[in-house]
Amino acid sequence: MYDKTYPNKRYKYTIQFLKKYVSESSTILDLGVENPFSKIMISEGYNVKNTSGEDLDIDTSSIVKSNADAVTAFEIFEHLLSPFTVLKNIKSTKLVASVPLRLWFSSAYRSKTDMRDRHYHEFEDWQFDWLLEKSGWEIKARQKWTNPTKKIGIRPLFRWFTPRYYIVYAERINN
Repeated sequence: MYDKTYPNKRYKYTIQFLKKYVSESSTILDLGVENPFSKIMISEGYNVKNTSGEDLDIDTSSIVKSNADAVTAFEIFEHLLSPFTVLKNIKSTKLVASVPLRLWFSSAYRSKTDMRDRHYHEFEDWQFDWLLEKSGWEIKARQKWTNPTKKIGIRPLFRWFTPRYYIVYAERINN
């Protein structure tokens, strides 16, 4: 695999992981509005359709109606009150999803200016695994990575060796 330059480490690792488990000829429903990473997927040859910004806790119709080969959900489940409902309603048999992990040295993210930009959940890996299994998915592959910063201090130091992101490839085991 060739190495492209991406705006951040998370995008590089995410596209590499996605390419291992979902072929470029696949159609993808990407949960969430169009974003920089959905544009990267399109540039890599994927046929991507995003949800329209509806509140997925309340309205899962775009998920239910989708006939995409795979669903991607990159850093979205932590914003939902009920990710279980969304996961149960996915019709595709393939899911690639990532979440930020709960950090023992830092509180959950909460924007002071955007009420929607908050983390209702920050998962430990076993919690996300359990959520997927309980909603009918079998995890086939997983990966974690760190998110170091160039700041000085104890918490930035911890970020160099404490995984921040967790990504899984899962397949539907029941409907």
